[in-house]
Amino acid sequence: MQNVAMLGTGLIGMFYTQSLNGQRNRDRVTIVQSRSEERARQSAEEWGVPTWTTDIDEALRHPGVTTVVIGLPNFMHLEAVQKAVAAPNIKAILCTKPLARNGAEAAEILKVVEDAGVFHGYLEDLVYAPKALKAIKSVQDGAIGDVLVARSRETHPGPHSAWFFDAEKAGGGAVIDLGCHCIEIIRSYVGKHNRPVEVMCWHDTMVHPIQAEDTALVWIRFESGAVGQFEVSWTFRGGMDLRDEISGTEGTIWLNHFLRTGFEMFTSGEGSGYVAEKSEVESGWLFPVGDEIVELGYTDMFTDMFNSLEQGTSPTEDFYDGYVVNCVMDACYRSAKERTWVPVEVDWRHGKADPIRREITEYDGKNIVKQETMPDGRVKMILMEKDTGRIVDITV
Repeated sequence: MQNVAMLGTGLIGMFYTQSLNGQRNRDRVTIVQSRSEERARQSAEEWGVPTWTTDIDEALRHPGVTTVVIGLPNFMHLEAVQKAVAAPNIKAILCTKPLARNGAEAAEILKVVEDAGVFHGYLEDLVYAPKALKAIKSVQDGAIGDVLVARSRETHPGPHSAWFFDAEKAGGGAVIDLGCHCIEIIRSYVGKHNRPVEVMCWHDTMVHPIQAEDTALVWIRFESGAVGQFEVSWTFRGGMDLRDEISGTEGTIWLNHFLRTGFEMFTSGEGSGYVAEKSEVESGWLFPVGDEIVELGYTDMFTDMFNSLEQGTSPTEDFYDGYVVNCVMDACYRSAKERTWVPVEVDWRHGKADPIRREITEYDGKNIVKQETMPDGRVKMILMEKDTGRIVDITV
């Protein structure tokens, strides 16, 4: 059993605590910390946490606490990690996404925990979403062959708290907030051993009166030759849209995590209260989510974290993963500024990835480009002559 100090009482702190304290879980949040005394007290009462405080050090040194979960704004992560490693009772540090505001800050956080020898877990929940876990396993088992393109989309009407819109405090805008999810989802499909080599990014502020970007499109080229593509936006109307698509040499996977999950409801009444995260309406056609905590990956995420902690192994997501994500996002911002492909500058630890295999088959001494059965039953082949490169088609 893990006794947890929860730092932060925003939306993510609420989801984390509900996940840890729900379903008769044996791991418990025993103290919650907030910068606001009113919010700390209110959260403790609502979430069934016995103790609250406004002081991070007091939360970390609370009797029995061995694990800290950092659900604080981005600009507070480094200080919180430094305080956590200094607390003699803390054995594990888990931090929400993104790990930091930039790669340099993430590298400093990683060095702090590694120098201290403390367990660290990066709380990237969306790679633990049930559909994602099954899809990742299918890809790893070779169901779709070599991954060619992995696409991820996360869009919604915008975050809940003011600091997200402050580029200095957050480290950026939609790329930092949402792109961190997409990058790690893409890495999970193309393989974490597959180094991100270079990035092309376009971003803009299309709707909100802020300096940070509220929309972005990004392409990532990986060492194997695979390409990652993601779209993020704070301007999407109609709820939260979470989708992935993975194309391989032998197949394709499509995932829709939130808006089209098979649960649709219409109401002409005055509204039925909370529907789902980022939902903008309470009447008309609604798309409720059966169990947000499970569907967003929190349950499987904490299971992996605490199982790994107790077994003495590394979790699926640790601070090095968070550091890599921050380095990719740094490249996104450089690319958008320079309007060109830029290299990803990262201290890489995972060796080299094999290139995508190109299986070339032949017919009559020529390379088969494509073969298909036509509507009238004929089999048509498109072939390339090896010596000239000329493309021809024949019917067999």
